[in-house]
Amino acid sequence: MTRWTPTTCMRCAVGCGQLQRGTDEGYGVGDVQGDRRHPTAEGLACERGIRETKNPRGEWLTEPLVRRGDRLVATSWDVALGTVAAELLKTMADDPDNVAVLGSGQQTNEAAYALGKVARGAIGTRHFDANTTLCMASAVTAYYDAFGSDAPPCTYDDIPAAETHVVWGANPAVAHPVLYRWILDSATESGSRLVVVDPVESETVADADQHVQPEPGTDLMLARAVLAERIESGAVDREFVERHTTGFDRLVESLPAVEAAAETAGVSRATVDELATAFDAKTLLYWGMGINQSTHGTHAARMLINLCLATGNMGPGSGPFSLTGQANSMGTRVCSSKGTWPGHREFTDEANRERVAETWGVPAERLPSSTGPGPVGIVDEINRGHIETCWTVATNPAAGMPNATNTKRALDEVFLVVQDAFRSETVEHADVVLPAATWGETEGTVMNMERRISRVTAVSDVVDTVRQDIDIIAAIGARLDDGLFDDPPLDPEPVFDEIRSLTAGTPADVSGITYDRLESERAVRWPAPDETSAGGYRYHDDGSWSFPTDSGLARFSTATYRGIPEPTDPNYPLVLTTGRRAGAYNTGVRNDDQTIPNARVHPETAGQYISVVDRGQTVVESRRGSVTVTLTPDDSIPTGAIWLDVHNPVVNELTLPAIDPDSNEPNFKQCAVRLSLPDRSSPVTRDGAVRSDTIGDD
Repeated sequence: MTRWTPTTCMRCAVGCGQLQRGTDEGYGVGDVQGDRRHPTAEGLACERGIRETKNPRGEWLTEPLVRRGDRLVATSWDVALGTVAAELLKTMADDPDNVAVLGSGQQTNEAAYALGKVARGAIGTRHFDANTTLCMASAVTAYYDAFGSDAPPCTYDDIPAAETHVVWGANPAVAHPVLYRWILDSATESGSRLVVVDPVESETVADADQHVQPEPGTDLMLARAVLAERIESGAVDREFVERHTTGFDRLVESLPAVEAAAETAGVSRATVDELATAFDAKTLLYWGMGINQSTHGTHAARMLINLCLATGNMGPGSGPFSLTGQANSMGTRVCSSKGTWPGHREFTDEANRERVAETWGVPAERLPSSTGPGPVGIVDEINRGHIETCWTVATNPAAGMPNATNTKRALDEVFLVVQDAFRSETVEHADVVLPAATWGETEGTVMNMERRISRVTAVSDVVDTVRQDIDIIAAIGARLDDGLFDDPPLDPEPVFDEIRSLTAGTPADVSGITYDRLESERAVRWPAPDETSAGGYRYHDDGSWSFPTDSGLARFSTATYRGIPEPTDPNYPLVLTTGRRAGAYNTGVRNDDQTIPNARVHPETAGQYISVVDRGQTVVESRRGSVTVTLTPDDSIPTGAIWLDVHNPVVNELTLPAIDPDSNEPNFKQCAVRLSLPDRSSPVTRDGAVRSDTIGDD
């Protein structure tokens, strides 16, 4: 085999360092292990990260494809790229906003930056986004509201220093196993504890000292109840609030009575009181998709940050820590010009626009004035006839978007270009398919959830008919604006240097992080404005605080609870919620283990619907679609609820496309469903749609 080469695991956003080497013959990664020299995990690695790096089981894309009638057929790169460029140029000539581009948290920083450069600088479209909006946008918006900047203030160094760990709407035991080991090691020390807030008794709950089970979709009200209790009992850090924050009095006036908020959340006053005492100690508060993926996601995340501010849980060993799913969600936000210009430069600021345009060598008036409506809004715009061409990169909207049937219909209405390493559900709707390299074949950098940048490296070549993401993007960009990139293949280091230059002096300053430094140190946190500095706990320096807000103070927020967007009723009496399944990856494309989904329900609920179960299977129906499932009684699921794993590609046939109005993040977690009897005269199709005899009627 080839020599061991340091890289970064791309399975999730923990960002563990790996050592990998290529095979003796042919292509691919031959072996992988943890890297003890990497400062993030110091040699720790999860089994899934190793397996999915070394031996992904998806169906590889190995050559460019174009649609001929109902079939995708092999073609040359010249034909594929020429077809894509011609279609983009034709669409741009009518209106740049008639083009949509969807990126991913699976790209390197360099590829994400290049894609944003093409979308915003060459095309000039407002319809550019990434699947990170489907998971992190609410947390991002809340961080901006509170601190004036994206990304958590705390780091992994704070985990062993915390005395209490509150995990709210997340399941790190499954989603982030290495990080969870650190949490558990700290929480099991004398005087420490683990508190989990989740409607479901998840794998993380199994280790908890306290489990709080709100009604699905009521996290905002539970957080408001805890805030109200802290204020009522006088357990507020008045010195911190008065010296370092603004807006506290308005928050106090907006809060409901503890008992009323607790009742809405479906918990007792005693439960609220016990949960509130967690914040008496030095507390790290983690949250995930259970908070973010809601029409109240931003408000709920704001309330969790409010809890940290009000109780003085800011500073080393404490604070609000959002848990990121995709490996490079952070890098996409910093580099790609999705919601801000590189370095988190404010999008509408004229000086920022001029700086970006000058760096890219494009006219400033070409840059869009709006960041766009988000992925769900882009699908809506396609359905309204406002988008003619769509280009997706390392993402699978046909399976990963809510109300997936509607998304598939929309993809069939546009000229669709799909760039990916594996054959996905979205590929089946494509007009052109561009095969891309994957882990172990790609060069560049990524950022983990605590702001650390590290290298990803290639230990294997690819077949001649497959190219790296950045080279595909540059080849298309050069056909649209010949001054945008050098001729591919691109060296990613100069691209990273361009990113560095654009972030200099910004809140997300990475200008002091070079490839040479990463080779020496393996990973460096931002902000790092020079080659000797590295970021630690943000906004805090030796006891003093300064936030990048107009006042220099952290900001409290208020919130209003409007109820879940699709409540149950007699026709759809059950609540569907989704979560992560151990061993799965995103929409399952890399695993290629899609089967009929397994629906977990409380035994009492299962007993109520035994008449619509046939040989262990039933059909889950929402107002948008129906999916055949196996039914598994599981007393970890609350009564009246159904749990399905988010990784199965058919599950989003059911989910609701309602979005958070502040962040554009969809409400994946709660929708109204019913169970019905499978129709055995019709075979189960791959997309799960079957005819059925239903109970209830609209």
